[in-house]
Amino acid sequence: MTSYPTNAQKDTRTQFEQIVLLLQGGGALGSYQAGVYQALAEADLHPNWVAGISIGAINAAIIAGNARDKRVGRLREFWEAVSTSPLGIPYVKSIELQNAFVHQLVNQGRAINILMFGASNFFTPRVPPSTLWPAGTPDKASYYDTSPLRATLERLVDFDRINAGPMRFSVGAVNVGSGNFAYFDTTTDRIRPEHVMASGSLPPGFAATEVDGEFYWDGGLVSNTPLQWVLDSRPRKDTLAFQIDLWSARGALPHDLTEVEVRHKDIVYSSRTRAATDQYKAAQKLRIALANLMKQLPDELQHSDNAKILQQEADEKVCNIVHLIYRARSYEGSAKDFEFSRRTMEEHWKSGYDNARRTLAEPEVMHLPDPIEGVRIFDVCKDDSE
Repeated sequence: MTSYPTNAQKDTRTQFEQIVLLLQGGGALGSYQAGVYQALAEADLHPNWVAGISIGAINAAIIAGNARDKRVGRLREFWEAVSTSPLGIPYVKSIELQNAFVHQLVNQGRAINILMFGASNFFTPRVPPSTLWPAGTPDKASYYDTSPLRATLERLVDFDRINAGPMRFSVGAVNVGSGNFAYFDTTTDRIRPEHVMASGSLPPGFAATEVDGEFYWDGGLVSNTPLQWVLDSRPRKDTLAFQIDLWSARGALPHDLTEVEVRHKDIVYSSRTRAATDQYKAAQKLRIALANLMKQLPDELQHSDNAKILQQEADEKVCNIVHLIYRARSYEGSAKDFEFSRRTMEEHWKSGYDNARRTLAEPEVMHLPDPIEGVRIFDVCKDDSE
C-alpha cells in the first residue's frame, strides 16, 4: 500500500490548529479558486481540510488528490483541458479586448458554443437530445453527458491519496429522493469519482449521479458553500478558514432584464455566506462566555445534569474567516458560470491569484483573534462601495 506524508500538523507560522479551504460552486468561475490556491501554495499555506460544492468539489478533489508540489500543475491541467474550444478554435493570447461591448460579444459567443457543443473533457450534449428522445433512466435524464468528467477526474486525481487521509476532504450533494443535504467526508466515507460528480450534478443540464444505490444532485440546490458543515464540525479547533466564494451576495440594483438575471443568480448561489459567518461569530462569542462562566461554577454545580448539558456547548476555540469573493465584470453577463473559454478562465485565475496575494499581505489574517471576541472576519478585497 502506498504511504502518503501526513498533513495533520498545524502550520508553524500560525497558532491555529487547522487551516481549512472552503470552495463554493460556480461552474466556469471556479478557476478563480485555482488562482487563490496557487497564491496560498506559493505562500506555503497548505490546508489540513478542503471542502467543496459543485465545481468547488472538483477543485477540492484535485487539491486533496495530489502531492503539494503537483497541485497547482494539476489544477492548471484541468482548467486548460475544460477551456479548450470544443470546435478547435485556438486561443490567441496576444489579442486584447479593450472594449467592454466587444468583450461581451466574444463571451456570449463562446457561451453559445458551450451550450451547443459542451465543454471539452467535462460534458458533451446528449445525442439524440433528451427533449426529442426520452431518457428512460435517471442517469440519462439531462441535456449533457458528464462521462468525460469521470475520465478527467480519474486521470488527474489520486483517490487513494484522498482516502489515505493526509488532508480531510468533504463534498456536499442533495439526495434526489429525500431532498436532504448530504456530505461525503473522508472521516466517514471512502471517496470515489462519483462522490465528486454527485456534488456537481446540476439539473437539468447534468443527470443525477448514483452513489451506493441513491441518486444525488448538485449540493448548490440547498447550500452552495460548505461553510456550515465545517463550522458545525466537532471537536472544534482553532481554525484559519479561507472561504472562496464565486458569487457576490451584495450587488447593485438591476436596471434591465439581463442585470436581473445576473443578480438573481448571485443571490441564489451566494448562499448568504456573510450572514452565516456573522451568525457563527455571535454564536461563538456566546460559547466562549459560557465556557468562562462554567469555570466559575461552584464544585457542587459543576457535575449537575444542567451543567453537563451546558458544557457540551461551551467552547473557547477561535477562528479567522477570510473571505475571497469573485466579483464579476459587467461584460460577463448571465452566462458567466458556463462560459468555459480559455481567455475567461485566465482572467478568473489571475483575479483569484491577485486577490489572495493582496489578502495574505494583511498580517492580522495569520494571527489568532481576541479570545473574548472569538471570531474575526476578513474581506480585504471588498469593493469600496460595500
